[in-house]
Amino acid sequence: MAGSTFGKLFRITTWGESHGKGIGVVVDGVPSGLPLEEADIQAYLDRRKPGQSKYTTARKEADKVQILSGIFEGKTTGTPVSMMVSNTDQHSKDYSALAGLYRPGHADFSFDQKYGFRDYRGGGRSSGRETIGRVAGGALAAMVLKKLGITFTTYTKSIGPVCSSEENFDPAFIMENDLYMADRDAYEKASAYLDQCRQEKDSSGGIAECRIYGVPAGLGDPVFDKLDAELAKAIFSIGAVKGFEIGDGFEASRKKGSQNNDPFVPAGSTIATKTNHCGGILGGISSGGPIVFRAAFKPTPSIARPQQTVAQDGNPTEIEIKGRHDPIIVPRAIVVVECMAAVVLLNALMENMPARMDHIEKFYF
Repeated sequence: MAGSTFGKLFRITTWGESHGKGIGVVVDGVPSGLPLEEADIQAYLDRRKPGQSKYTTARKEADKVQILSGIFEGKTTGTPVSMMVSNTDQHSKDYSALAGLYRPGHADFSFDQKYGFRDYRGGGRSSGRETIGRVAGGALAAMVLKKLGITFTTYTKSIGPVCSSEENFDPAFIMENDLYMADRDAYEKASAYLDQCRQEKDSSGGIAECRIYGVPAGLGDPVFDKLDAELAKAIFSIGAVKGFEIGDGFEASRKKGSQNNDPFVPAGSTIATKTNHCGGILGGISSGGPIVFRAAFKPTPSIARPQQTVAQDGNPTEIEIKGRHDPIIVPRAIVVVECMAAVVLLNALMENMPARMDHIEKFYF
């Protein structure tokens, strides 16, 4: 199977299945000398692990990471960093009745058409547990970026019809609630909405927003490797993402040029934009302002109410999915979005180093 590697100079390769022995990642391109211990990675994995609240799957996985290579005396060596999380609470029998059926909204049918075979236990490689490797690898990227003054604020922008208000934006509240929302009022309404979805044996979609601060101007390329195009690819590679927009996104299509353009203004010894409708990227290259993008997640397709489907032989039937599933994906996906963005940005920084002669001279002389 191709397509399990992402990145160029900083590269992650994820491996493992939902109901296999474990999930992991091999990370290439980690600079030597970065202080690293398992607790650093665990802090990120704890944000996506199951069982955090009534709005996440009841699967009881500690998701404890083991670093298998690439560190010595508490620092990275510059060699590949390999990390693994063991699967300890698989209930494969929950999926035995689904062996010959295609679950609506899942990758069962398309995966079967491509490979002529599928792991029906939780989706195999198509499972959300694959993102453990992304988070572990992206955590390393985020740690490098933090040393360079680049930070992330990633949160749940909306759940179903409930959307956070910019006027009530409170970044400190994000880590204080189980939905990772930044608006207390919206959190109360979203919680009530999700309770209703659960009572109806249904699920909800939502939107994650990521704000990245401290990104220098000049990252990215102007044609195929645009920074926003690389971000879009990274975010769209996350299962259940069905939409991506940066800056004003689709709202920009409803504006006039005079409303959407960001005027340039002096900013001390540099130049900045007065507004940020572009989301921190102009012509595929970072502008120096905060990078702001959003990812739309579809509702969890595994719901407990009866649904129409077909068996592998094409005969119509009805399916009612058992097992343990999230009524909403977004809260646990917040850190996945953040970590994939971190991989993109670290790649862009590394690729940008030889872009100018003065950069090379600064590095070597």
